[in-house]
Amino acid sequence: MVGAACALYAARAGLDVRVVDRGPVAGGTTGAGEGNLLVSDKEPGPELELALLSARLWAELAEEPGTAMEYEPKGGLVVASTPGALAALRDFTAGQRTAGVTAVPVGADRLRELEPHLAPGMAGGVHYPQDAQVMPALAAARLLRASGARTHLGHTVTGVLRTADGTVYGVRTDRGDIHAPAVVNAAGTWGGELAALAGVRLPVLPRRGFVLVTEPLPRMIRHKVYAADYVADVASDSAALRTSPVVEGTAAGPVLIGATRERVGFDRSLSLPAVRALAAGAIALFPFLERIRALRTYAGFRPYLPDHLPAIGPDPRAPGLFHACGHEGAGIGLAPGTGRLIAQALTGGAPELDPVPFRPERFDTDGGDAR
Repeated sequence: MVGAACALYAARAGLDVRVVDRGPVAGGTTGAGEGNLLVSDKEPGPELELALLSARLWAELAEEPGTAMEYEPKGGLVVASTPGALAALRDFTAGQRTAGVTAVPVGADRLRELEPHLAPGMAGGVHYPQDAQVMPALAAARLLRASGARTHLGHTVTGVLRTADGTVYGVRTDRGDIHAPAVVNAAGTWGGELAALAGVRLPVLPRRGFVLVTEPLPRMIRHKVYAADYVADVASDSAALRTSPVVEGTAAGPVLIGATRERVGFDRSLSLPAVRALAAGAIALFPFLERIRALRTYAGFRPYLPDHLPAIGPDPRAPGLFHACGHEGAGIGLAPGTGRLIAQALTGGAPELDPVPFRPERFDTDGGDAR
């Protein structure tokens, strides 16, 4: 998704763009996502600013002819099961409002007006009308087609071409070289591996997550609904399994249930404890789901960086190399803003957001080249 957005905005800035991917469109993390476009789970700071910019751009893209992507501005509902969790949630939202987020307190007596099938006994919640959703694989394909970029699918990048003075001038693939004055690393979870091909360090790690998919249902869940402790799980640095219930309906009918997080490398094997935790958490929010069949589960790998911010922009250690990766679980939502920032960096335009927090070289203690 991030690569497709970079291609779209770079092309609209007048650049000739090629997209190289070793697999099909949305064959990696994008195809394993839920399509969340969230501001609700982000504290004030650079990521929230990028999320708000991206939310505006997603709404604009959804209005363009030929870009139908199951965009649903359905809003989010964060619920707290105890008074203590509710107090912490409302403290969190106070900071978000100062940054431009619309966060509406919802009393316990009004929760079921928003979600009639929600479990009774919740202490309260917060409604986020700016949250939305897309169908991620469809959206990535639509953006890529709208970019007009030439695609090289099934081509594996095996090296980054650099001159004697270190300047990047293209990539080597298993089907030949492609020359270009700029290379954008939008390889997601594999962004660290691609950076290493250019001789620079970018500590992207995979953070596995499972999604449980139910049989198609009438729309019984109106919003993206999640428990207040989800925010803490997103911000956690723990490598161990962490789960918090995230439940939402889709335009096609199935309910998507997340979310788990754990760092286990690229291990795709099924984790029964993780899937059982997903089911139990979902039933705790929506008891009717206990009677619903789960059709399948799938896993994906979030591209995790240690400070939970993506790497976006030029890499001074390898002139001509730009990075757009490391968005963890927010890559779908943050893609348009990332693409806009990359296009501005490629063309020398003024960035819409402060690029310093996203600088790719921030993980080098000495700022030097890692070759």
